[in-house]
Amino acid sequence: MEKITSFTIDHIRLQPGVYVSRKDPVGDGVVTTFDLRITSPNDEPVMNTAEIHAIEHLAATFLRNHPQQKDNILYFGPMGCRTGFYLLMKGDLSSRDILPLVTDCFRFIRHYEGQIPGASAKDCGNYLDMNLPAAKYWAKRYGALLENISEDHLVYPE
Repeated sequence: MEKITSFTIDHIRLQPGVYVSRKDPVGDGVVTTFDLRITSPNDEPVMNTAEIHAIEHLAATFLRNHPQQKDNILYFGPMGCRTGFYLLMKGDLSSRDILPLVTDCFRFIRHYEGQIPGASAKDCGNYLDMNLPAAKYWAKRYGALLENISEDHLVYPE
């Protein structure tokens, strides 16, 4: 079998950032998949499932309710390696195009107080596995990167 594209990225050189992972033609349009890399793979500790789960609930809620972008959001979810998230959106987009949206999303998580949306037995299959304080820590850390991001954190390393 052929190696899939995401396994061809040099994860040794990959740093936290916002990267275009792939663009797929769908009908008359394009779906852009973004790699929202929170930690340095194979270099820093990965996120635990509880904070990933909390970030997933909060970010998905924020993105799917965003006044301008909600109709363009197709999916937000964690990477199996626990170093970041995938965001799939309608449109032929660049990392710069979504930087304000992602920055606002992680700012929302950083400042969030209260019950995590969908954190109930009725709404979620593992609602007890959530850690809001740790989610806020990662959102603050990633948000600081996003607010001062450089070009080398927007394009995969060659």
